[in-house]
Amino acid sequence: MYTTGQRSTEQRSDSELQAAAEELAEIVMRMQRKFLLSLSEGLRHGSVSFPQYFLLGYLDKQEVITMSGIASKMGHTTAAATGLVDRLEKLEYVQRCHALDDRRKVMVRITKKGSGLVAEIRRDMLDKIMKLLREHLTAEEGIAWLQIYRKIADYSDKLPKK
Repeated sequence: MYTTGQRSTEQRSDSELQAAAEELAEIVMRMQRKFLLSLSEGLRHGSVSFPQYFLLGYLDKQEVITMSGIASKMGHTTAAATGLVDRLEKLEYVQRCHALDDRRKVMVRITKKGSGLVAEIRRDMLDKIMKLLREHLTAEEGIAWLQIYRKIADYSDKLPKK
């Protein structure tokens, strides 16, 4: 099996790669479940689901976005995106408005209340990651973790959208 001490230039057999891939898949699933459960505690407090939080986080970085833009970003139909926005609007986390150049175009923006929820959940996540970095990883391990996650994120960004 591949160990962390091996160099990336060394050849690994298909069976070693298979075993490593299976272990990594299991680890990713366990970590994702734990992080989502932890995140969900904060989300339950604000009465939003993970997809709703994801959308709020995206909107928090944008000034406004169209409904079709939301559907595309979320990988949903426009109808599903409308339902997502309807629920967030009822909770006063987002508001709809019309584009100035075309009143048929519906735009969505996050409210101060929505930005506050995003900030609260991000702070909680950052606190947990800081604790992990301080108490469970060496400085070198923290740097390696960040480098590896950057590579994984870059790879993920290049995957084809379905």
